[in-house]
Amino acid sequence: MACCPDPSLLTAFLGEVHPNILFGVPRVFEKIYAGVNAAVSADPEKATAFNDGVRAALEIKAAERAGTITQEQRDTWDFLDAVAFSQVRALVGLDEVQVAITGAAPLPAEILEWFNAIGVPLSEIYGLSETSGPLTFTPWANKPGYVGQAAPGMEVRLGDDGEVLCRGGNVFQGYLKAPDKTAEALIDGWFHTGDIGELDDEGYLRIVDRKKELIITSGGKNISPANLEAALKMIPVVGQACAIGDQRKFISALLVLDPEAAPVWAAANGKAGMSLDELAADPDVLAAVQAGVDEVNTKFAQVEQIKKFTLISEEWMPDSDLLTPTSKLKRRGIHARYADAIEAMYA
Repeated sequence: MACCPDPSLLTAFLGEVHPNILFGVPRVFEKIYAGVNAAVSADPEKATAFNDGVRAALEIKAAERAGTITQEQRDTWDFLDAVAFSQVRALVGLDEVQVAITGAAPLPAEILEWFNAIGVPLSEIYGLSETSGPLTFTPWANKPGYVGQAAPGMEVRLGDDGEVLCRGGNVFQGYLKAPDKTAEALIDGWFHTGDIGELDDEGYLRIVDRKKELIITSGGKNISPANLEAALKMIPVVGQACAIGDQRKFISALLVLDPEAAPVWAAANGKAGMSLDELAADPDVLAAVQAGVDEVNTKFAQVEQIKKFTLISEEWMPDSDLLTPTSKLKRRGIHARYADAIEAMYA
């Protein structure tokens, strides 16, 4: 067992440890993804070749999941692995990973697919303390965007409002000295998770959002902030995102510059040496982020789209008044810290 005391040291630790099993919150894998792509982008010629290889590998892995992969595709992936992917995995210490797992918050499907494409067997897991850990997990046949099928011995179904319900031997018996709270969570033997989900025809579960965190606009529309935030974090220089809009006329967002990816972008765009504060106010950076927001908006209905954003230079750290120890957003703390910036977007 190896523990990394500081997220900024993650890549250095991975290079020393070369783990067989890697379990981390999405931010762990987002940082690796951003670091690799930032390093590759420093050489445009190599970046083009690598990205072309990843695109080909994405199609191959999709065929593998669908059961339609051909021997030619397997040979192509083996070639790409030999000339590029294996070297990238070794570079970031993932060359001996047999199982990679992420949970606690949503990971963008594009990032999970990227890791699978370069040969890292990453899959999502879903569960709560009340389920003694795993509720759904299908590492041998993962489906990007979904958190797997019911774990052995578990039953999963959806309530009338889409809430994820489950029962099984690993579900807890109740909250200590809190019978009222227990009665709310355990009804007719089914544990009510508080998460809204969707089940496909193969029993794979997709988590939409926490029931209590759905944004309800002033027009009465229910919107999942988690899906928006996951998409916004795919913008290359953005490390964290918080969607705003409860009881508001439109959706806005607080976007945080990634302290590792932003300087690399700056160096590649003639802005080397600029501080994060300077970059957050720079017109070219704001234009690049706006372009990313515009692209994200094309994936969502008009009522869900980001109309305004504020770019923030302060890094949000785990176990603070902004993030939980597992890097979930503390929305109340974020809203309080950036109240003025939020109000300015709706002025």
